[in-house]
Amino acid sequence: MSETQKTTVSTTVNGEPKTVEVEPRTLLVHMLRNELRLTGTHIGCETGQCGACTVLLDGKAVKSCMVLAVQAEGHNVTTIEGIAPPGQLHPIQQAFWEEHGLQCGYCTPGMILSSLALLNEHPDPDDETVRHGIEGNICRCTGYNSIVKSVQSAAERIGRGDKPQPIQSGD
Repeated sequence: MSETQKTTVSTTVNGEPKTVEVEPRTLLVHMLRNELRLTGTHIGCETGQCGACTVLLDGKAVKSCMVLAVQAEGHNVTTIEGIAPPGQLHPIQQAFWEEHGLQCGYCTPGMILSSLALLNEHPDPDDETVRHGIEGNICRCTGYNSIVKSVQSAAERIGRGDKPQPIQSGD
């Protein structure tokens, strides 16, 4: 039996250059979680249906269970861990917290990254635009109304220039 061939993937993840050896068939979600230990990217359906694994690839929302790690070669990947400095919340994370846009939290990283990509294209979205922008992400807990409100609140925060804030304990 022959040893499995490895491929080198050089990419920028959350602003830092990374070089990883992976099998050519390795999915981006598995490289992020298993090789780089960025476990905020969740594995849900592994068929591209649920959106739990959504990350940003050069600023565009992609389902990392549908992208091979080698396809990230030379590109910028942003995971939930990379949207704010450690110990701080990005304005969209703060909005999700304050507007109750999360419950169990499983879909939240993917939902937030899809929402960020949406807000990059539509900085002041109406309800229909938000719902269309997150339609590739499934949430079984919230009923989506709080998520829509969270995204619109985040749009206001980002629009006025809010910066990441320290996480407040006990809230």
